[in-house]
Amino acid sequence: MRVFLTGATGFIGSHIIPELLASGHRVLGLTRTDAGARQLEAAGVEVYRGDLERPETLSSGAAAADAVIHCAFDHNFQTFFENTKKDARNIAAMGDALAGTQKPILITSGIGIGTPLSGGAATEDVLNPRHANPRIATELAGAALIARGIDVRTIRLPQVHDTTRAGLITPLVAEARRAGAMAYIGEGKTRWSAAHISDVAKLYVLALEKGDPGARYHASVEEGVTARAIAEAIGDGTGLPVRSIAADEVERYFGWMAPFAVLDMIASNAWTRDRLGWKPTGPDLLTDLAAMDYSVPTTA
Repeated sequence: MRVFLTGATGFIGSHIIPELLASGHRVLGLTRTDAGARQLEAAGVEVYRGDLERPETLSSGAAAADAVIHCAFDHNFQTFFENTKKDARNIAAMGDALAGTQKPILITSGIGIGTPLSGGAATEDVLNPRHANPRIATELAGAALIARGIDVRTIRLPQVHDTTRAGLITPLVAEARRAGAMAYIGEGKTRWSAAHISDVAKLYVLALEKGDPGARYHASVEEGVTARAIAEAIGDGTGLPVRSIAADEVERYFGWMAPFAVLDMIASNAWTRDRLGWKPTGPDLLTDLAAMDYSVPTTA
């Protein structure tokens, strides 16, 4: 298949490319810059010029392909709510190009959207349309396409990691440096699910080749790693002190990440593994955090 890949030069997209090529697919990679074009050409990818700010460019890219993998997202968390609305507009635009075809589109969401109202681990069969996380806009946009008969498959991401970055944990390190300490709340029992980037990239390709229309897949390998374990690993790597804090100190130590710090973001992957035959093999989160180079702080 010729696959239109958004986010092709990003952390996740750049790892999906070799998996797609190894499976015999051709890749049409979205980029808006000359540097991105050179990166894609070096990876053996056909370059497509477009921009998340111009939905019509994504629509035409989708029309030019046999399938779409949409993993681009504006990660400026200072404008997170607006960025989720932008993602919904882009999904709708690509859906218009796919209407009346059998072409699949894989969209990217977050694990938390599958959390039951009663709490506990997120599961693939749950979609709460009134979820407080603004990222629900992505899945509602996907649901609107499904209602139109379009083949939408959703990949829900946990904290995706290697030894260079780790989802929300990467900006968490920046906030810890600002606050002068790595913190966890109370006993540090809050948990976040996680998966190595190599396993996530493989899951996208499996969902493309074996997935079902309307299905949601969980890219979580570890159901949940405790906040205390994460904090202690970061403290060891950065040399920052690690401390337990009370609920009223969350904003001081976590800054804009305070709403995320209090969330228990755990997820099951049993259904995903069973349906797609997904067999993760990558390192776990704490192994990568222990091997991470903290000498060059980054918020990317």
